Amino acid sequence: MILSMAACASLGVALMPRLALAAADREMLPQVRKVVERWVGPGKFPGMVASLGIPGRDPEYVARGSEGFTDGDAVTPDSLFRIYSMTKPVTGMAAMQLVAQGKLGLDQPLYDILPKFRTMMVQDTYDGSVTELHPAPRPITIRYLLTHTSGIGYTIIQKGPIKTLMEDKGLIAGQVSRMEIPGLSRGAPVHGLDHFADRLAEVPLVSDPGARWIYSMGLDLMGRVIEVVTGRSFDAHLRETIFEPAGMTSTFFRVPAGDAGRLTTNYGAVGDVLVPIDGSENSIFLDPPPFPFGGAGLVSSPRDYDRFLRMLAQFGEIDGVRVLDEQAVRIGTGDLLPAGVTIPAMFGGNAGFGAGGRVGKGAEAGIYGWSGAAGTVGMVDMVHALRSQIFVQFMPPNASGLLPEFQTALKADVMALLENK
Repeated sequence: MILSMAACASLGVALMPRLALAAADREMLPQVRKVVERWVGPGKFPGMVASLGIPGRDPEYVARGSEGFTDGDAVTPDSLFRIYSMTKPVTGMAAMQLVAQGKLGLDQPLYDILPKFRTMMVQDTYDGSVTELHPAPRPITIRYLLTHTSGIGYTIIQKGPIKTLMEDKGLIAGQVSRMEIPGLSRGAPVHGLDHFADRLAEVPLVSDPGARWIYSMGLDLMGRVIEVVTGRSFDAHLRETIFEPAGMTSTFFRVPAGDAGRLTTNYGAVGDVLVPIDGSENSIFLDPPPFPFGGAGLVSSPRDYDRFLRMLAQFGEIDGVRVLDEQAVRIGTGDLLPAGVTIPAMFGGNAGFGAGGRVGKGAEAGIYGWSGAAGTVGMVDMVHALRSQIFVQFMPPNASGLLPEFQTALKADVMALLENK
């Protein structure tokens, strides 16, 4: 689920300074605050954080509750949350920086970097037999990896023999808990991005490259591409080229022991009951991951991820530091989909897709962002430099009406700011 900011998409850029002035002496998120307060408490959620950032003003955070039902620490903008697929835009922008530097090409064949992907076979029937196959009519490209059009599958999406084959090979791009949880457990991942890539090359594609949008492990594989191109580990590359220069001090693939006290508890929704599945003291995110999952591996704080979004809103610069080339941000937050490919309605429909995130069209032009499997959402309006977030921890994120209600409240608050500019 991705937040829509269509309500403000027709606002002229010239109005933004006035919007900042209008918001300077007033609360920006009264309706969002009501939603957060309504959803936090016994029988609901232990805590959550929401935020809105506009030009010329520090972000406004709404934080209510605690980091877990049995954790007395108040949840704050510096609490740590499993952001899962909100990792994808980070990986996507790291790749776009290499494109801007001429070290990668958007339409460069993947096999130039990873030769084992030169000759790929494709299932004749989606999620059907893994022996009834045909040769891929065209190579996988960097563009296809970034936009989920490579034809690579995803163990959380696929069914039947292809899912079994991927799991048997350890092609599990993410982790949830130390416990085995029906419906959420993802199996045991292979260790090392190099081994992940090699084994993925042995698995049939579920669709012809460039022909169809299928949620995939393409951004996880991009981590290996980045390693080969840069000659350093993927996690070190992100830390040195994005996190450190952007001032993101609380974003990790592995939560340091000294920061475990800031980690929230993740819950599984069983009917109307939330059951703890990954706590702070024994979280699986305290261990080194099998490999840095470029599609779903990061833990971050609302304050840190807001810095990432603000850096994008300012076309690669934050606090006077140039983190990404402007070209990398402009192209990466634009529509990179191959001609004729559309996004399924359940993933946002009627939209484009950029480097790891959904891109709005029409009234939503300029909107870029994505969500995470445990209830986090982050977006940026590249036209008006607005950015918003919500951080909560429960799986699956469609198990309650919280996120749609938040979306409605956020629109109302933004419109109220515009009307009182």
